[in-house]
Amino acid sequence: DWAEHYKRVIAFGSESYAHGWGRTPGFEPSLAGLLDICLSLLLCLELFLEIAPLLCLPLDPPLVIDGLLSPGPFPLSPALVEVVGGAHGPRGDLERDADCRPGDYRREQRKCQHRVSALPALLACGPPALRTRPIRQVTTFRPTTMRSLLRHRAIARASRPLVRCYATAVPPSPNDAFATSTNAYYVEEMYKHWKRDPSSVHASWQAYFSGLDKGLSSPNAFQPPPDYVGVPMAADGAPTLNVGSGALTDHLKVQLLVRAYQVRGHHVADLDPLGVLDADLHNIVPAELELSHYGWTERDLDKKFKLGPGILPHYAIDGVREMSLREIIRTCEKIYCSSIGFQYIHIPDKDQCDWIRERVEIPKPYNYNTDEKRMILDRLMWSEMFEKFIASKFPSEKRFGLEGCESLIPGMKALIDRSVDHGVKSIVMGMPHRGRLNVLANVVRKPIEAILNEFIGTDDANDLASGDVKYHLGANYVRPTPSGKRVSLSLVANPSHLEAEDPVVLGKTRALQHFENDEQAHITAMGVLLHGDAAFAGQGVVYETMGMAGLPSYGTGGTVHLIVNNQIGFTTDPRFSRSTPYCSDIAKAIDAPIFHVNGDDAEAVTFVCQLAADWRAKYKKDVVVDIVCYRRYGHNETDQPAFTQPKMYKAIEKQPTPLTQYTQALIKEGTFTEQDIEEHRKWVWGMLEKAAAASKEYKPSQKEWLSSSWDGFPSPKELAEQNLPHRPTGVDEQVHKTIGQTISNVPKGFTPHRNLARILSARGKSVEQGTGIDWATAEALAFGSLVLEKYHVRVSGQDVERGTFSQRHAVIHDQETEAQYVPLNALGHDQAAFTVCNSSLSEFGTLGFELGYSLVSPRNLTMWEAQFGDFANNAQCIIDQFIAAGERKWIQRSGLVMSMPHGYDGQGPEHSSGRIERFLQLVDDHPDVFPPPEKMERVHQDCNMQIVYPTTPANYFHVLRRQVHRDFRKPLIVFFSKSLLRHPLVKSDLSEMTDETHFQRYLPEPHPEDVLVAPDQIRRHIICSGQVYYTLLKAREDRGVKDVAISRLEQLSPFPYDLLTPHLDKYPNAELMYCQEEPLNCGAWTYVAPRIRTASNETEHHKGTYPKYAGRDPTSSVATGSKLKHKRETEQFIEAAFA
Repeated sequence: DWAEHYKRVIAFGSESYAHGWGRTPGFEPSLAGLLDICLSLLLCLELFLEIAPLLCLPLDPPLVIDGLLSPGPFPLSPALVEVVGGAHGPRGDLERDADCRPGDYRREQRKCQHRVSALPALLACGPPALRTRPIRQVTTFRPTTMRSLLRHRAIARASRPLVRCYATAVPPSPNDAFATSTNAYYVEEMYKHWKRDPSSVHASWQAYFSGLDKGLSSPNAFQPPPDYVGVPMAADGAPTLNVGSGALTDHLKVQLLVRAYQVRGHHVADLDPLGVLDADLHNIVPAELELSHYGWTERDLDKKFKLGPGILPHYAIDGVREMSLREIIRTCEKIYCSSIGFQYIHIPDKDQCDWIRERVEIPKPYNYNTDEKRMILDRLMWSEMFEKFIASKFPSEKRFGLEGCESLIPGMKALIDRSVDHGVKSIVMGMPHRGRLNVLANVVRKPIEAILNEFIGTDDANDLASGDVKYHLGANYVRPTPSGKRVSLSLVANPSHLEAEDPVVLGKTRALQHFENDEQAHITAMGVLLHGDAAFAGQGVVYETMGMAGLPSYGTGGTVHLIVNNQIGFTTDPRFSRSTPYCSDIAKAIDAPIFHVNGDDAEAVTFVCQLAADWRAKYKKDVVVDIVCYRRYGHNETDQPAFTQPKMYKAIEKQPTPLTQYTQALIKEGTFTEQDIEEHRKWVWGMLEKAAAASKEYKPSQKEWLSSSWDGFPSPKELAEQNLPHRPTGVDEQVHKTIGQTISNVPKGFTPHRNLARILSARGKSVEQGTGIDWATAEALAFGSLVLEKYHVRVSGQDVERGTFSQRHAVIHDQETEAQYVPLNALGHDQAAFTVCNSSLSEFGTLGFELGYSLVSPRNLTMWEAQFGDFANNAQCIIDQFIAAGERKWIQRSGLVMSMPHGYDGQGPEHSSGRIERFLQLVDDHPDVFPPPEKMERVHQDCNMQIVYPTTPANYFHVLRRQVHRDFRKPLIVFFSKSLLRHPLVKSDLSEMTDETHFQRYLPEPHPEDVLVAPDQIRRHIICSGQVYYTLLKAREDRGVKDVAISRLEQLSPFPYDLLTPHLDKYPNAELMYCQEEPLNCGAWTYVAPRIRTASNETEHHKGTYPKYAGRDPTSSVATGSKLKHKRETEQFIEAAFA
């Protein structure tokens, strides 16, 4: 009775789930779910036969495998999930969740054509046969599918005839096992092994391939092995296989054991130097690594097994062809359970998994000679001595030392050296405060006297900046490597906001690759990111940054992540700071290999860093090195960590340093004597003393601070002393027309959307005629003219290729072939590149990336556009810490443009405001000080950023070009109105963008005589910004008002005192008012009002005048979502403006 069985399944599943079946510590969640919901439900053979169709497992005839589905030698073995289910592709991924969805049942059912009766023969030949892609089509042991089917009884009933049909089938010939086409992948692999060495495969394979070579057909070529020929039959005619007996069965179990070490070995690796916590937060050995799991006892340890596929094949050298079970276990423990834990089986690419296996499953993965050990020792000694020296000289200073993870320094240097050997010329690094001074001194090679000078606190060359604490500063140096090559090392400056620098590093790396014409190969530049364990697991920007790894316009060819895993976050235990076994588990989302390593083993750390460099060079993918270590002192050197971690810090007090342990090992093995090591220690300390003496007279240069050095560009010091010229930004008319013709046409045979074809034609016509140029056309003219002048242009953000408001259409799609065409890249063979790229749905990560991109060269225009201005606050950290304050803190120069949609159109609180007020609050000019003439000339050089809200296409054109047509760089925030993109009045003539024209910071009332009264009769002078100007203009016309002048502030910051002040006196009797569509506590009002008063104090007729306000009332929600209320509010402030 199916209903009765159904009840038993549910009851048994619930009970097993409640008791935590499959939740043995060390199991990955996906495996636990699979075991819980699938295998644990198979209460008995009868139940299995009933539920088989649910699992999409057609039985021909129903198969009974004694010992697999009942308690015995393999109770719920995850390796046997692979054997029975085999649903994870060529590498048998036990850790990766399935992609099967509940609705996929019937599709999967149609795909299940393989006859499971072939399974016994495959079992006899070892588990790799069940890890092939074809076997993935056999069954679908998928948690999501199973849950879905158990909720839908109708599907289960409908599938029962399938069982009856297959149950009555004639038992197949055992020879079919090799003839089945779905096994082609595995057979091919075995054939390759056989061709290389016939003895490397089982005797049955030897007979099979030998028969094929002699011309036999596939079924006749197979000779069943002895264990399979006499398979007994169950009462119902089903063949059974006694897995618990026979040499072939033992061979299979050894393969499963080796596989278990590959999958689970890292869970029991010797990773924690203190022995307080396991790195994966568990202290239970996975059952698959126990002898009893396979029905073995101590008596079986001396059994011999042949090495080959699945059983340590790379140990079959120098005449060694077999090992005892004891030796196999000891070897697997040495490889996977010593100082390094390799976690890589989650990677879906078999070749990549094999590459790692080939590097680590060898007798000596690393065997450093005397010179190499001397180098590791020297680097480790500098690392430890540097920290001790600083502590002795400045005992009360915070330095966030590296004590407890000193092996990071030899590891990083080995990573850099190996990467340079692979062709890397530039390495961009980002890291938090922990160990930063040590990295600056010993990796980047910033002069130690310069670092000590910062401790002393002299202030000389850095008086142009407010500065930052020494453990936040960036640096840019070129240093040699042991191979004789040179490498440029750049450590980006960062705030205390952990991981905020991650996307900045990637953006800078990508820009370096662009200017080296290396965006495809990704060889010349590489990003290296250092993380803390708590931050890597906890900060969302880590995933936002990793999510860019495979995106065509954001990838950098792999980032190397080094986690300084000191097993604590300030005072928080890792058990309370992450929900995953490892802090590095997020990296599995992008299929990055993870190398866990004991931080006290300097040679192991060096090896995995070299391995990471090799991985990145070969596969151009991210890789993670998780250095499990400790923090010898508190969060900073004045903190008392024993308040919250007493047990850990008792262990730390007794723990010898990595240098002590390494020197003892070198002395013991006879590589160096104690005297050799002591002499070198004294020499290092003496060098540090010399640096301390020199630090008192050291004169720092600003170039040391710069995270990007712009050769040939004025230095910050030069910019502070010079008044740089203002240049016109107009373009020759013929250049405009050339661009206009290119952007309005497509290649022959290309089929654009018919509506878009009309839009493009209209753009070309407006440029040709020189009138009616709209916003998007003006933007295209600006971008096109810049790339023709050899300025690289990059536009990035969500949906920027088309434009959120369907305004840009920078990428045209063929309606027949979906081919893409970018007109601005077809202007000429010698133009610079125009890059426009849709980003991931990320503001923090993408804005940080583009900021980093803008740091590399002054000869690029980098623009990030928000989908809606409201969403930019997701990137507030980048705005506050890098864009607004980066230059002041770190002398970090950037010409980044932020393009921000803004405007009140009744679209609600999340689609109206770009938060102008927040950006203006970050501006650093004084509202009550009128700049003297010498300062007025250089306000743009001295400001921290520029904020504009242009109202004409021509002004937008000029402000974009102005960004690069000057000898300095400042961030630019451009607000643009959605409603003005197609407004009939918002058009410009080509003459406004040619010859000597430039950006108009202030657009005064044009004062047509037929519209307004004489200037001295104007009763009110309204000043405004943005789209509200056109609302006011229409209201003035509709009302017939002739005594109100309306002027526009196109640039809000730096405030255009020099233009506004003289114009105010044009209307001597006018009342001053500032009008905005935003609420009182939003918009530009609080910034503009005091500055209008400051300007009016310099006039003849308006001294001491504070402008009146017209706008919406203050509100906590920036805009209403009601069209009616929006209209009513607009009418109210318009009424106030003209009252």
